[in-house]
Amino acid sequence: MRILKLLFVTISVCFYTICFAQKKLPVDYVDPFIGTSNSRWMLFPGATMPNGMVKLSPDNQGNVWQGGYEYSVGSIHGFTHIHGWTMAGLLTMPTNGDLALKPGAPDEPFKGANAGYHSRFRHDQEHASPGYYSVYLLDSHIKAELTATERTGVQRYTLPADSTNRIMIQLNTLSEYSLELKDAVITRISNTEMQGYAKSSTAGFNDYTLYFVMQFSKPFTDFHGYINQKEIADTKQVKGTKDVGAYVTYPTSKPEQVIIKTGISFVNVDQARINLDTELKDFNWDFDRLVKSNRTTWNNVLKTITVEGNSETDKKKFYTNLYRCYTAKMIMSDVNGKYTDACENTQQLPSYRRAMIGGDAYWNSFWNLNLLWTLTAPKTVENLVGTQLEMYEKTGWLSKGPTGIEYSGIMEGSHEMALMTSAYLKGIIKNDAETAYTAMKKNVTVEPANTCGGYPGNPQISAYAKYGYVSTEKGATSKTLDYAYDDWCVAQMAKLLNKTDDYNFFLKRSDSWKNVFDPVSKYVMPKKDDGTFIKNFDLFSVQHFVEGNSWQYSFYVPHDIPGLVKYVDKTTFVNRLETGFKKSEPHQFAAHALDRTWGQSAEYYINHGNEVNMQAAYLFNYTDKTYLTQYYTRRILDVFYDASPYGGWNGDEDEGQMGAWFVTGAMGLFEMNGGTSPDLRIDLTSPLFNYIKIDLNPNYYKGKSFIIKAYNNSAKNIYIQSSKLNGKILKDNFISFKDLVAGGMLELVMGAVPVNKKTDK
Repeated sequence: MRILKLLFVTISVCFYTICFAQKKLPVDYVDPFIGTSNSRWMLFPGATMPNGMVKLSPDNQGNVWQGGYEYSVGSIHGFTHIHGWTMAGLLTMPTNGDLALKPGAPDEPFKGANAGYHSRFRHDQEHASPGYYSVYLLDSHIKAELTATERTGVQRYTLPADSTNRIMIQLNTLSEYSLELKDAVITRISNTEMQGYAKSSTAGFNDYTLYFVMQFSKPFTDFHGYINQKEIADTKQVKGTKDVGAYVTYPTSKPEQVIIKTGISFVNVDQARINLDTELKDFNWDFDRLVKSNRTTWNNVLKTITVEGNSETDKKKFYTNLYRCYTAKMIMSDVNGKYTDACENTQQLPSYRRAMIGGDAYWNSFWNLNLLWTLTAPKTVENLVGTQLEMYEKTGWLSKGPTGIEYSGIMEGSHEMALMTSAYLKGIIKNDAETAYTAMKKNVTVEPANTCGGYPGNPQISAYAKYGYVSTEKGATSKTLDYAYDDWCVAQMAKLLNKTDDYNFFLKRSDSWKNVFDPVSKYVMPKKDDGTFIKNFDLFSVQHFVEGNSWQYSFYVPHDIPGLVKYVDKTTFVNRLETGFKKSEPHQFAAHALDRTWGQSAEYYINHGNEVNMQAAYLFNYTDKTYLTQYYTRRILDVFYDASPYGGWNGDEDEGQMGAWFVTGAMGLFEMNGGTSPDLRIDLTSPLFNYIKIDLNPNYYKGKSFIIKAYNNSAKNIYIQSSKLNGKILKDNFISFKDLVAGGMLELVMGAVPVNKKTDK
């Protein structure tokens, strides 16, 4: 009997341990260090909130391309509050020892007269999770911890017993695009507070003024200002146009903690203070409570999608990629709705618009971000579209980005219109449709001019409208393909509003993609003013194409793939595509030489590392070899993406499109035309997980959730054998967005043998 009792107790303990151990939440799977080597400025391990204005993170590189944080560099020179595209600012760094008034480069000394205030660190003493970052600085023996709200950064420094402890504040910062500091001021308000501003210009893309208010939990002893690495006598204010900075001292006889709260704004100092007071009023100086709150906020974003499968690594990749989809864009308005417009005027958002959100261009982000955002974050879509409408109403044009709420003119086409069209077709937005259409029509009919110091719209749209293409003398050949897609988007909005004449006109003009296809080779070719193609053009040259080559762009007609297949010939189309994938697979579908190189020729086919080619695997769904979509999407998920700092994304993950590709691909879903057709077609492929549940927002959709079940799914069983939607057999490899948001279940039976579903659609 005693043995039975002991056995019962043992079994009970084991059952309790297994069944009641804390289950990992989606937020626990996120690793912000993934992909932080050889990455863009906007890919950082530090603390931010979804689409946060503040992106508080460590930096350790100079003014170099892909500057910011590099995982392989073993030092940190400071923590900056902004990591937006072409935008940076407000560096802080705790330090001690010999006084240094420059950050210091990785190859410069860490001690002595020529040293910077940077410090070495070890990755085993560094930690990051959504909304939190910490590191132990080896040279100063200081632990730095970072967290944030949308518009504030909060830092906690654990200082050692050292009479030379100080905190550096610098307004010119090193970044991916060199900042030109035009005017900067730091003013001491008291021994626990300072404020200031920095007027900056970045690479000709963006002028902005960053205002800040910084408060300290404990009084500092001294305030010192410096300009161009030389201290000044004024102990209350420092003002200049170059290396403008200050430092405050904290001599200690025992270890102490100092917390710094910083509110920022792009409007004025008073607004920075309002942001600080409003967003931190419930936290006071409770750093840990804010970290806990941020963890909950991020988990609420991530848990809209639940995935189940056998691979913990796949879950890590999935939720980290989902997290990245909400870290690049940047709120540009304050808590009370004030913001600075493209003409540098202060504006007030109307009550029905919640936030202005900026960032890099929407260039080709329509393939996956449109689907992910509209499916899981329709409120974010409202804010993004509202930003575009606000800009049109206040400064006259929609914007491709907009970085800093400006007209940067970066990238081709006006793909913000794809997001807008998708949002209206999906019923997320119902108001202001006429205004949206008027703004969109302007983009494709009016030649843009300098507006508020930037260039909106579609340059050379007049030539495109007159001749049906953009010649080599006037711009990149790929403009024609982007402009044809823009025409398609405007046509679909015209149809929604029953503007029949406009619909027919722009729909017909969306066929202009054919005008840059050589009728003999059936490849896209550069076309001159006189209507002739450049002879003997190298298909792999990137001349006359934006971040891609002729071969890749010959598959880039997102709004009319059936038309493209028919034009090229179905057999030729699929043979070319299959050859390209076979030749690219040994390179893990990444062509780094073409990521950022113009004027070069190299035989690269599929390049998943840049947006131009990210639809390629799904093109098989429009041929007689649909099963190859399932094979190659699974291959890309497995070999292109990994879970390390060094190979998270083998390419340009700048605005979340690459992350969104993984997320939607892992769910087996893809929007070829960015959700801009009346049928709202979603292509299907092999899901990475056995069970996927998407929680739907009841304020926008009538369905409660959509579930995807993949039976017999495994690394070998990657092919869809049969499929059912809500119990009804599917004959094709696609469904509609309407099916998803109505709620229900998609069931897929998986196997190791390819099963082809022929399609002419």
